[in-house]
Formats: sequence, structure tokens, C-alpha cells
Amino acid sequence: MEYELPERLIAQTPAERRTDSRLLVLDRGTGELQDRRFGDLVEFLRPGDVLVVNNTRVLPAKFRLRRRTGGRIEGLFLHERALGVWEVLLRNATRLKPDEVLTFVRDRKGDSSLWESSPLGPVVQRGLSPSSLQLDQNLGRGQWVVQVKPAQAAGDILARVGRTPLPPYLRRKTAEDAHDRLDAERYQTVYATQPGAVAAPTAGLHFTAPLLDELSRRGVERVELTLHVGLGTFAPVMVDDLADHPMHAEWYALAPLAAGTINHHRAAGRRIVAVGTTSVRVLESCVDAAGRLAPGSGWTRLLCYPPYEFRAVDALLTNFHLPRSTLLALVMAFAGIEPIRRAYLHAIERAYRFYSYGDAMLIV
Repeated sequence: MEYELPERLIAQTPAERRTDSRLLVLDRGTGELQDRRFGDLVEFLRPGDVLVVNNTRVLPAKFRLRRRTGGRIEGLFLHERALGVWEVLLRNATRLKPDEVLTFVRDRKGDSSLWESSPLGPVVQRGLSPSSLQLDQNLGRGQWVVQVKPAQAAGDILARVGRTPLPPYLRRKTAEDAHDRLDAERYQTVYATQPGAVAAPTAGLHFTAPLLDELSRRGVERVELTLHVGLGTFAPVMVDDLADHPMHAEWYALAPLAAGTINHHRAAGRRIVAVGTTSVRVLESCVDAAGRLAPGSGWTRLLCYPPYEFRAVDALLTNFHLPRSTLLALVMAFAGIEPIRRAYLHAIERAYRFYSYGDAMLIV
């Protein structure tokens, strides 16, 4: 689906408070649209509903490197194949060659007393060895397999040198942008516990601990699963037939207790409310033809688009997505093409805020 979005409606910063976001409620049965606030979510969820959230945590995956010649390279961590073996995306890197060694450069605010620099420029925390990347295999389109030397856990290195990776439509002027600390906090759900994502499951950004507590008191049960959102979530659909789209793979995990809880509530006729398209992809990747979930973990390439039939989800909480995206295709499959088209036009006319830091939509 294509649509024209005024640039002013692309949210550049989050709402002052998470629950201040607006909430567009779409009833699939009647087609009715309601303009509400996110805090009103408690009015639309029932006792016995199961709220399924993605507990992935966004890594500080964006970093900078220096070549021996002094040139700077922008990097994005994508995946840790093994200890010390990463897949990364490197920008401004057309002249790089296998076996070249690049050193990390600190690219974030912090206590400068904790840092030291070598003559070549790597910045490391005192007491830790300098870290560098040796280019191993060029995967094309800026993606490389690299060797980290000395081998250290990705999370440990990125905690020292990384910054929050933001979508390209969120504009930040410099590495020391005033929004840096805000992004580190707000581009993360309050229940994020499992590090591994390079983008946030944005539908969950609107929740606060008090709101989750209120839902619990009202009899709404929360179940967690994990899907580490990857760079491919921003890849536009460039084909006319979605069946031909090369869907990206993302790692997921659904624990036995979570699967059993959802199965129990579904058997009792209660609703499964997925928070975000990422939660939907895990549930639909683990469900069988009878609608029962099996626990498991691995990589999913599931692409949901009309006329996909959902077996594990009864309601969906989501943000407003980019045109020609697989995320929008999933939402249209869930609610119908024309209802979503009408809802997006409604949201634009009423100046809802779009994309990662934007407003939310509940589809029931």
C-alpha cells in the first residue's frame, strides 16, 4: 500500500510520557474508528485477555571505526555468529578489503575519566583490552563477516562503544546530539530484558509499569516471548507480488510456559492480544493447523500478507508503518486492505504521529 504522508507527521521524538500517545481503535466487525489516548487501552481489554509482548532489548548496535589511514567508517552490528565473529553493516566502506583491521572509536557521551586512547585512535575502558575488527568476508551491500580481536562478547563491546541504532527517518545531527540519552531510554520497552535487537518493537514503547500493573489488576495476563528485530524490518517491498519478496530472517524464542499459558487461555475462549507485528510473527511461526502453539526457538522468515489466515492472534496493537513495508502488509492481512487504508487516511487527516516514536492503533 502506498500513501502520502506529510513529513511533519513523522515523529522525531517520543511523547513526553509514554502513555500520552494517541490510540486509534479499529473494530474489524463494524469498521468503527475511535480516537483515544493510549492510557484508554484498559477500556478495550477484558479480564482473561492475554497480552503477548516481545521482551527483546535493543543493543547499542551503532558504532564508529577508524582505518589505519585515519578514515572513519560507520558500523552497525547485525548478528553474533559465535564469540568474536560478527555480521555487521559498514557504511562509506567501498574501498575496504578482506583482512583489513579497523579500530573502535568511542561515539557516545559518558565519563571521560573511564576512557583511554591509543595513538591509532581506539577508545577503550580502563582495564579492558583494545578491540578491533578484522574484515573477513564481504557479503555484499555493505555487509561483512568480521573477526573481533581479542574475542569478546558483542554486548560487552557495544556497551562501551555503541550508540542506540535509530531508523533513518529519525534525524539526529551528530554523535553528541542532545537526544542521545533520551533515545537510549525511550527507544526501549519498559519490559525489555533479552538483548539482541537492532530496532525496537515499537508498539510496546507506549507501555509504562503502572499501566501494565493496572491491566494485571483488571485480570489481563501478560506473556512474554522474544524476537530480535533485525535490519531487514526496514527493507521496502520492491516487487509487485509479495510472494516474491525476499523476507528477512529474525531469531525468536517461545518458552514452554508461555506457549502453555496461551494454549490454556485460547482453549477457554479468551482473546490473545499481540503487541506488535513481531509478537504476531512468533506466534504464527509456532502455531499448528489446529491453533495450538508449540514452544521453540530459531529463525523465522514468515511473511504475512493478504489473504493470510491468522491462527494464534485475536487482536493486535501496532504502530503506523511505512508504505510498501512487510509490517504494513501484515496489518492489512489482519484487518483487511480497505479498513486499513481508511484508518491510515483518518490518522493523517487528524494529524496522528507516525512510525517508531509515533502513535498506536488497536485492532479488535
